[in-house]
Amino acid sequence: MTDEGDAPATLMRLWRRSERPTRGRPSVLDIDSVVAAAVDLADREGVANVTLASVAKDLGVTKMSLYRHIGSKAELLELMADFAIGDPPTVEPTGDWRAELTTLAEANRDVLMKHPWLVELPLTGPPAGPHAVAWMDAILRTLRDTGLDWGTKGGILVLVGGYVRLACAQAIQLAEGRKGSGLSQEQAEQAYGKGLAELVDPERFPDAAGFLTSGLGGSEQNSDFDFGLEVVLDGIAALVGAG
Repeated sequence: MTDEGDAPATLMRLWRRSERPTRGRPSVLDIDSVVAAAVDLADREGVANVTLASVAKDLGVTKMSLYRHIGSKAELLELMADFAIGDPPTVEPTGDWRAELTTLAEANRDVLMKHPWLVELPLTGPPAGPHAVAWMDAILRTLRDTGLDWGTKGGILVLVGGYVRLACAQAIQLAEGRKGSGLSQEQAEQAYGKGLAELVDPERFPDAAGFLTSGLGGSEQNSDFDFGLEVVLDGIAALVGAG
C-alpha cells in the first residue's frame, strides 16, 4: 500500500486526507464548502467563470484564504468533478449484467446532463477521487460474473464511460445550437432534413438523398442515447459470448 506521505497533494485532497486540525480559531471553510460553492457557480454561470477569485467572492472571503484548502484552479476543477458526479446509484445484483450496466450508464448520463460543464473538463487521467472510484467499482461489479479478464473489463469501463460522455456532449452542444429557435431537437433535425433534401443532388449523393427523404430526419435525445448504448452493449455481449 502506498504511504499517504507519498501521495500527491491533489490526491490527498480528493480523499479528504489533507486537512488537519489546527490550533487557534478554526477556519470557517473546508474543502467541501469551497468545492460546493464552485460547483454551484459552475451550474449557474458555466465552468469558464469559475476562478479562485470568483469562488472566494461567492463565499465572502479573500482569494488567499482558499489556498489553505485548494492548491490551484486545476486542482479545484478536479475536486469539482469528483464532487459533482457523486456516488452511483445502488444496483442490486440480478445476474443480468446488461440491465445493471444500462442502469449505471443512464444514471451517469443524468449526472452529466444535470452538470453540463462536466463534459467541458479535460480528461487528466483515470478515476482518482472517491466518487469516481465508486462509479468504476460499480461498473466493474456488473461484469463480475461474465468471465471476462481484467484487461477486457477495463476496456469496457473506458468504452461505456466514453460513450456516455460523448453522447451527452453532443446533446448539450445541439441544445445550445438551437437555443432561441423554439424547436426541439427532433423538430430541428426534421427541418434540416427537409431543407437539405431540396438541395442535395440524388445522383451525386444517392444514399444521403435517400436518407434525407426517408422521413427519418429526427429523433428524440433519449432515443438516440438508447440506440447508441444498445449498440455498445451488443458489442460487449459478443465479448461475453466469446469468452
